[in-house]
Amino acid sequence: MFYDVVVNDWGETTYVPTTLGNILLAVIVLALLGAAMLFAKKHSKKLSVKQLAYCAVSIALGTVLSNIKLLDLPTGGSVTLFSMLVICLPGYWFGLGAGIMTGAAYGVLQMLIDPYILYPMQLVVDYLLAFGALGLSGLFTNAKFGLVKGYLAGILGRFVFAVISGWIFFGSYAWEGWSPFAYSLAYNAIYIFAEAAVTIVILMLPPVKNAMGRVKKMAL
Repeated sequence: MFYDVVVNDWGETTYVPTTLGNILLAVIVLALLGAAMLFAKKHSKKLSVKQLAYCAVSIALGTVLSNIKLLDLPTGGSVTLFSMLVICLPGYWFGLGAGIMTGAAYGVLQMLIDPYILYPMQLVVDYLLAFGALGLSGLFTNAKFGLVKGYLAGILGRFVFAVISGWIFFGSYAWEGWSPFAYSLAYNAIYIFAEAAVTIVILMLPPVKNAMGRVKKMAL
């Protein structure tokens, strides 16, 4: 009713949403975004037009950087040019609610631009929950070394949802001799933590730390 099962010439199965399925997905997306907005209102100060503009710029820049792929894995996931950092910034600047809204909006945009969808619920986990989790950077907006701590919180949140997705929806791609869960842990760790390691090193450089501090003051 909601999707058609399609098996290609290599025996790989994909799930293509029907018209009714696409309507249901649209309703789910709108409901999740609405929930994120309500959450933001309760846990964050009202964003000014200037702050909303910074969030929009982060989404746009993150989208551009996500297409600069240093490593592109065959069944989804890539090492990009600091795109996760850029999406974590609104949370660090403005708090948890703004961060989650920005991450979820970025996920919707990624879903439209570069979709990799095998199953309807995988769409929700991979694009809304995983990218929305980057907004967990807002937990450390006022903490010492808040950007590094927030970035780590954001990527760990994304990693958790990526592992869940890989375990449930991509288990058939597991390497020989690997369980689906172990495969998902290793596969997703490769690209997420590779990008994270490089990003953390860059963030710890004094000129970068100073520049990030100045950008935050401008954004507030």
